[in-house]
Amino acid sequence: MEVEVISKRENPVIGRLEVDFKVTHPKEVTPRRKEVRDKIAAQLEVQKDRIVIDHMKTEFGKPETMGYAKVYKSKGDALQVETKAVLKRNNLLEEKKEKAKEKPPEKPAEKAKEKPPEKPTEKPKEKKEEA
Repeated sequence: MEVEVISKRENPVIGRLEVDFKVTHPKEVTPRRKEVRDKIAAQLEVQKDRIVIDHMKTEFGKPETMGYAKVYKSKGDALQVETKAVLKRNNLLEEKKEKAKEKPPEKPAEKAKEKPPEKPTEKPKEKKEEA
């Protein structure tokens, strides 16, 4: 897998470097975001937690992937600007897992009490004889 940086643009308003890249991956599957981030970080000589890959597109049948990445000045800047969905895709946002409230196990005696009452069986109606 080879990563080639096609263009770089400085965005001083937001404080980031915007990068268009091309990944060549003959006889391999489409690379994961993590692998591409590592390669871009090595080429640009920055920390990988400052890089956010916005999108990667692979054309059908071609071993080439085109993509767009943003390199921020710090991880904090990336967390402020980017959406939660993009941060989750790039593993920059730690998900807070809330523990589900567990119900205490029911006792067998309580289950027996909660059974619906049985319907009384109806007796067949007797025919009255007419006199």
